[in-house]
Amino acid sequence: MEEPQITAYLKTYCGWSGGVRAVLKKYNLPYTEKDIIQNPAFRWEMETKSGQPLSPCVEINGAMLSDVSGEEVEQYLIENRIVQPNAAETDVPIDSPCAHEQHGSPVNLRL
Repeated sequence: MEEPQITAYLKTYCGWSGGVRAVLKKYNLPYTEKDIIQNPAFRWEMETKSGQPLSPCVEINGAMLSDVSGEEVEQYLIENRIVQPNAAETDVPIDSPCAHEQHGSPVNLRL
């Protein structure tokens, strides 16, 4: 089986991004991670390629999966026969949002 080309546009700390990392690790798939928080140019690249601002986005062999969970990435990999199903456990949930603490408190603007 040929090794897939994978680029993952992820946030530094995020439940959804952690789930994507966990799935790629579960299947031992090499990938290029582009942290959209640490490098705003990667956010721009992600938005340009995906046509929307929500993350994570994962590009697999030229196909863009936009605003996905680890569970959705795993389903895509299996359905497209890139990997065989694997019952191994991951170290974090693969379908979990970010904890509210990760986003900080809301900002109130007075206009």
